[in-house]
Amino acid sequence: MMCLAIALNFLPVYLTTFSDTFGKQGGLTAEQLGRIPAIMFLSFIIAILVTGPLADRGDAKRIILFGLITTTAGLVLVGFAPSYAFLLFAVAVMGFGAGVLDMILSPIVVALQPERRSAAMNWLHAFFCVGAVGAVLIASIGLKWDVSWRMVALGITIAPIVTFLLFLGLRLPPLIQEDAQREAMPQLIKQPYFIACLIAIFLGGATETGLSQWLPTYAEQGLGYSKEVGGFALAGFSVGMALGRMAAALLHERIAPISLMLGCCAVTIGLFFIISFPPSPAVAIAASIAAGFSGSCLWPTMLAITADAYPRGGATMFGVLTAFGNAGCSLIPWLVGIIIEYSEIHIGLLAVALCPAGMIGLLLWMSRRSRRQAPALAH
Repeated sequence: MMCLAIALNFLPVYLTTFSDTFGKQGGLTAEQLGRIPAIMFLSFIIAILVTGPLADRGDAKRIILFGLITTTAGLVLVGFAPSYAFLLFAVAVMGFGAGVLDMILSPIVVALQPERRSAAMNWLHAFFCVGAVGAVLIASIGLKWDVSWRMVALGITIAPIVTFLLFLGLRLPPLIQEDAQREAMPQLIKQPYFIACLIAIFLGGATETGLSQWLPTYAEQGLGYSKEVGGFALAGFSVGMALGRMAAALLHERIAPISLMLGCCAVTIGLFFIISFPPSPAVAIAASIAAGFSGSCLWPTMLAITADAYPRGGATMFGVLTAFGNAGCSLIPWLVGIIIEYSEIHIGLLAVALCPAGMIGLLLWMSRRSRRQAPALAH
């Protein structure tokens, strides 16, 4: 999980650097910058959809090893990218490898912790944030010490290479109990509750990356800070997310998952207003870090709620869920870039608040809906 976080999170620190490196006079446009994470997450989604069904029929260990190799290759290609078009290709390769990893890790952890899915999902995804913090700090320190972004991309390949070696000696559990019949995706997709889960995780991913992918650029261009401060702001956001997910894991027996998510959505909406119209730049950065904490549980807790409701969904179900979540991660940063083109970055970030607002409506509907087989609210 830390390896895929490294692949996905060091890029935002260098958006303005990419603009200077690959743009002509005036640099890349906001839409072109937004296209970088959009392409990365689109490839991420394709990997999830392609490898999800394979995981239910194949070897989870081989899938993880393939994901680590592909992620490493993508980082190497980024390091040697000679043009903007090649950079998009490189981040697509890197995103594909990270997508393979993100698809397979959640069902493995659910198989290991069937009685504590909400806590297990939040712990697992907390280490995504730990990896994100490491990547952003490395990139930010590289900026401060004038280390080339190309050297940074090549240097962090150490993480997936070492992890590959560690996984060679592991044995992994079956993703579904051998005597259980997997619930087919055509059956799941017809159920309104499952559709609501898909839309909710889309909005959860959108809430997270709508801010995180633009935070360094906002700190630099919207608040007047340096590139280094923008990188450290993103690191703070990731620290907030890690702590928030750990807190959600510790609270899973005290607060019902949907109730926890409703409260977090409400707080996140308020923080987006503070971020967009701050009384001072320092308050905007603090509110951004707090939004990382408040919005952190939305993605992993929704995965757990769905797994509780559909325990026989298998890796294919997790693949579809993760694909929808990353569709939000891909689409919203790009839409924010388009909004910025026609207004300003403050308005672009404020528009992201519509995502947790929409999630509140879905969660209220889900709280009134139960499945006799495995009601989500019984967790």
